[in-house]
Formats: sequence, structure tokens, C-alpha cells
Amino acid sequence: MPRLRVLFTDLFGVLRGTEIPYSEDKELFKTMFDASSVHGFEEIHKSDLELRLPRERIKEIPWSSGWYGGIATIHYPGGERYVKDPRLVAEKTEEYLREQGYTAKTGVEMEFFIFRSVYASINLVQQTLLVEAPEIPENNGHIPVKKGYHLVEPADEVAVIRDAIIREFEKLGYGISKSHHEVATAGQVEITSKSYPVVEIGDLSQWFKYVAKTVAARNGFKAVFLPKPLPGDNGSGMHIHLSLWSDGKNLFYDPSDEHHLSQLARYFIGGVLEHGRSLSAIVSPTVNSYRRLIPGYEAPTILAWAVGNRSVALRVPKVVEERIFRVEYRPPDPLANPYLAVSALLMAGLDGIKKKINPGDPFQDDAYKYSLEELKSKGYKQLPRSLDEALDELETDNEYLKPVFPRELLETYIEAKRKEARELQAIPTPSEYIHYMYW
Repeated sequence: MPRLRVLFTDLFGVLRGTEIPYSEDKELFKTMFDASSVHGFEEIHKSDLELRLPRERIKEIPWSSGWYGGIATIHYPGGERYVKDPRLVAEKTEEYLREQGYTAKTGVEMEFFIFRSVYASINLVQQTLLVEAPEIPENNGHIPVKKGYHLVEPADEVAVIRDAIIREFEKLGYGISKSHHEVATAGQVEITSKSYPVVEIGDLSQWFKYVAKTVAARNGFKAVFLPKPLPGDNGSGMHIHLSLWSDGKNLFYDPSDEHHLSQLARYFIGGVLEHGRSLSAIVSPTVNSYRRLIPGYEAPTILAWAVGNRSVALRVPKVVEERIFRVEYRPPDPLANPYLAVSALLMAGLDGIKKKINPGDPFQDDAYKYSLEELKSKGYKQLPRSLDEALDELETDNEYLKPVFPRELLETYIEAKRKEARELQAIPTPSEYIHYMYW
């Protein structure tokens, strides 16, 4: 009998699932699971939750004959939606947008590394990290640090894996707008989606990581979505592109403006920059995220906007077509829960529209040329430098999220991320021995 993999996303973006028989005759599949075993969900005395998956969301898994899969919604026994289901937040965001008279088009750039193998181990007297990576000169490769952008074969040693990922992903019904080797060596790639509504871009992102990891493994490689896996080279982001529409019109587009940017889009940008520090806790959600957000590695460190300038947090691409005109937010990384990240970004922008927050003039220079003190003197805010700092911001600046983010979800998220940060801060690293052992 065909089998169905019922997938769902936990609060922190981890894709989980269970397997049940699949029948073409059924319109809705239901199965119970133990929510106490899922980080951030429920305690054992109230651990029964239900997964529900309608047939129209089920896809045939291309590489496994007789296997199907789909991303389910989470419910309390009896049918009510589970308040901490991240997909519910994305659904409520779409509903909130409709109430304001908008729809959103969103796309993501997925950056990640394709390593040959990764071995990591920590105990009291030994820490081991061994990455076997293609392309680097130390392994007889041909791509120096920060020199991999848009290179092709034979220097691009993982092109065949990237192509296999795209082919399997497109069989699920999703579209890719472009792909290429990214800036870093060691098999860093980027695959960019076409634009989709909020819920669907969340589903797409989860399916993408599932496909990428599986296809890489089936070819003897490992797809790694860690924001900063290697010291001294660029990390991986998940840049989010978006625009607001109404009645077939792109509300961010104004052909009479110097930058083709409407006043509504400027207010949206103002809201994103205003809430950018608290947004970081959701879009840059790990201790490792802040190893990426440092000067010199093409990741933003200040909250400013610019046109065609990748050195700041929010970029307006230099395009003149209404169909593809959008803004791009660059701090997010691929460990963010996509349902929460896209929703939070939209809610920040909508708050800017509501309050008519002026973002000021676009940044006109390379932000990396300036010290943080110089940028602060010019009135620019810095992105948080750690997960703890971002969580402090989210605790004090979350009112804009409340129309779609349940209180219980935010409280659980902050508490769990605090614990995560404490656990990792207690582990010394080999670099600390190198820096401090002789002092």
C-alpha cells in the first residue's frame, strides 16, 4: 500500500513527520502525535495533538516510489487549531493582509553549503569538528576564499548536486527563478524561488530543505544550512523578497519616483527598520546567526536601506518592471522558521504603513567603509550582536506582532531561545584556547 509522510514544522523551523497508509479515496488524513516530545510544544500531561492533512496538499515524493508527503496543520483533539502551530501564524498573516486590502508576493534566496561530510563531537576533554569540503585549494580545489561567485564547472564541483536538487524540487510543483555558485568556497550555492503567497513560501522553504538534504545525502554529500559554518569566509543567508499588491497592482511601484518606489513602500521600509532589532530574534534565530552578521562578509550589520546596495539591511533592487519590483531584507538566514520570519517581516512593514514611518534617505555608500561609531553618529541603528541582545529587543518590542503572533507562541519562543543561548555560551571553543591559553 502507498505510504504518506505527514510532515509538520515545530516552533523553531525543524521539519518533523510521521508515516501512515495513503489512500486516493480519502479527502482528509488525521493522525495523533506526542507533543511533549517536540521542543517548545506541550508538557506530557496535555501532550495529545492531531495532525490534519487535506488531500490537495499532498505531493508525490519524486525519489521514493509509492511514497507521498504533505505539510500538515496542527490541531487540538476535537479540531481547534493549535495556538503554537507556525503555519497558523502565516495563515493569520495572510488574513490580516486581506483585511488591510493587500496580498503579498514573497520569495526567498536559499544559500547553503554542500559538504562531502561533517563530523562534530564535544566531550569534557575533546572537541572535534572535521569538515570535508570540495573546491578549496587545500583539497586540490580551485576556489579561494570569497572568490566563488557565479563560477561554473569545473571550478564549481557541486553543480551536478545543485542541478539534481532543482530537478527533484521542481517535480513538487515549485518554481525556481535562478541558481548559481555563491561567494564562498567549499561548495556554497544559492537557489532562488519564484514568488508565492505567505503560507506557500513557508511550505516551499520547508520542502526545499527537505529535498536539498535528501538529494545531497543520496549523492554522498551533506547539505548544511548553518549560517556561518566556516571561519574566514562568507556565511549563508535566506534573503526575503516581498511586495504588496491590490487588484493586480504592485503597491510598492511608482514609475514617477526616482527609484520607482511608492510612498507606501517607503513607509513599509520605515516599519521594517524601526523594528529591525526585534525582528532579528525571529529572522536570525541562533547563536551561530550572529557569527554571520559581522562586517566584511557581505552580511548586513546596520539597519539602513539603499538602492542596489548590498551592504545594508534592506535593499531595493534596481529593477524598473512593475511585475518584479520589490524590496529585499538581507539579515534572515536559513535556520529561521520561514512561516514566522516572513510573517514578522510583513507585520513590521505594515506597522510602518499604519504609523507612516519615514525611513529617511537611502544609504549612498559602502556601509562597510564606516566604523560603527561613525554610523551611529549618522543616526543608524546597528543589528543586534548576539541572540541574547535580539531577544531583549523582542521582549520589549513585539506589539506590532500581536495581531497574528499568539502570546503563548512568543513567550515559549523567547524562553526556549534564552535556554539555547545559555547552553551554547557555556561551551568553550578551540579558538578561545588559541587566544587565551598563554595569558
